[in-house]
Formats: sequence, structure tokens, C-alpha cells
Amino acid sequence: MRVSHLLSWILCFAFLSLQAGCEPPTKTPEPLPNTDNSSDLTVYARFAPAKIDIIPLTEFVDPGDEQKPTTINVFVSLLDFFGSAKKSPGVFRFELYEYVPHASGHMGGRIILWPDYDLTDPAVNNSRWRDFLRAYEFDLDFEPTAAQSYVLQVTCICPHGRRLSTKVILQYSK
Repeated sequence: MRVSHLLSWILCFAFLSLQAGCEPPTKTPEPLPNTDNSSDLTVYARFAPAKIDIIPLTEFVDPGDEQKPTTINVFVSLLDFFGSAKKSPGVFRFELYEYVPHASGHMGGRIILWPDYDLTDPAVNNSRWRDFLRAYEFDLDFEPTAAQSYVLQVTCICPHGRRLSTKVILQYSK
């Protein structure tokens, strides 16, 4: 009698253990209701450009020919919230300033403001995009008068109205 009583307790415990380990079937989550009537594109807002970066390949290029002007070869990368370089439409503005070592931001007087580069047209955007670098390339005509440092500021006006800006110090030496 004791063996059958013990055996029934063991079977009961085993049955309860197996039942406790089983989970009820899960339901697939329903999408959250759109309470603010915003577009489905808000989901992708974190993938929009959040930062602009000037790639270190940026430099003065002296063609060595008196008839061709010196240029600044600029490589600009747009980064999303996660730090990934991306291609995006926008208007790029380039400004060159005198380098002042002890000034805030090292920026003195503005030397030149180039015309804006509008990359909202897909064909123009593709012509500037360098896929192997994941960056845009711009050649800015500028003839420096002496060996000195400059501050190059780049601003991108994104389609959603946000302005992204950065700057880099460039050294020109003959």
C-alpha cells in the first residue's frame, strides 16, 4: 500500500511538473495604433541623417599647372543616428575661414563662400556620390596666397529642414 501511495504521489508530481513547464501559445503582437495621425515614415526617422562628417581624405590639390587653379578636394559623409554613412538628398554649403589659433572655434574672418550644391535631384546626387567611400566628393576652386591654415565649414540642409554642420582645419603648404 505504501508503494502504491508513493507511486501515485510521484506520478501526480510529474504530471504537475510537466503542466507547469508548458507555455500557452503566444499571440502575434498587434501593431500599435497610430494615435497622432503621423506618417508611417516616422518609424524611419532614426535612419535620416543626424550628423555630418568631413573625411580625412579632404585636402588641397595643387595641379602643378599654372593655368589650372588649386582646389580643395572635400569628402563629406552623412551619418544616421546609428553612425552609419548614408546617401541622402540635401543642399551643401561650403565656407572657408581664416585660422586663428586662440579664437573660439579657431575661426577668423570668412574668406570665401562657395555657391550651394543642391543634391536634391537624383542625377546630381549620384554624380557626387562615391559608393566605395560612402561619401560625397566636391572640388572647390580656391587659390591660397601663402602657406597657412584654414578652417573649412560644411553645412548640409536636409529635406526635413534640419541643418547639420561640421568644420575641419586644413593646412596649405607650397
